[in-house]
Amino acid sequence: MRKSLKTSITLATTGALVLGGAAFGISSAQASTLAIHTVSSSSSKIPAPVASVPEVLGGSTAVKLDSGFTDALTALKLTPGVSGDATLADGSVSFPITAGSVTYWSPDGDYKPYVQGLLNHDDSGLTLKAGDTTVTLENFVVNPGSSKLYGDVLVNGKVAASNAFLFELWGGSLKPLQLEGDNAILTGTTVHVSEDAAGLLNKTFGTDAVKRGLLVGTATITAQIK
Repeated sequence: MRKSLKTSITLATTGALVLGGAAFGISSAQASTLAIHTVSSSSSKIPAPVASVPEVLGGSTAVKLDSGFTDALTALKLTPGVSGDATLADGSVSFPITAGSVTYWSPDGDYKPYVQGLLNHDDSGLTLKAGDTTVTLENFVVNPGSSKLYGDVLVNGKVAASNAFLFELWGGSLKPLQLEGDNAILTGTTVHVSEDAAGLLNKTFGTDAVKRGLLVGTATITAQIK
């Protein structure tokens, strides 16, 4: 099994996710349900964070594929699929969360990015196939502090790039946090093809039709917190 990347990353686009109660209109009791614990900073240059979820226990990140994206794949004669533990059903692709943590600071303060942590999706991915060529994008790592999602790229099973910048994350349509049982659910972040990924796909499949910013779909993060 691939080891989790140790890069410090965030759980939502800059300015998009704050797990504090006031930001999402949740009560202090619900905040306690989230198992959020106040922590202190060991550095005088970094302010003490408001709270921390030291371990995300599981869950998934699902992306409802946009019709514009699937139409583009059809036009390019690319067939989408999944690798590893990912699933594709009813127009949505889902990747299990294999590790995670989050620490956040007040969005009203000067410290940025104010949400930081780790969200890994090891041993799962998205495949794009045309003829005898299959590109696999997998082992996703979310870094919304920089509004980026990274992952490994394989062409016919051979590694073409590791920890590559694959998708841009936009949080303008992010919805309030929802609590359901043991899960915290956040939906609305849109996923877009990065310039790096567009270049790689165009080169691999011999086209120039894949453009930076192409909307892939809308993401829903379901994080198991207890």
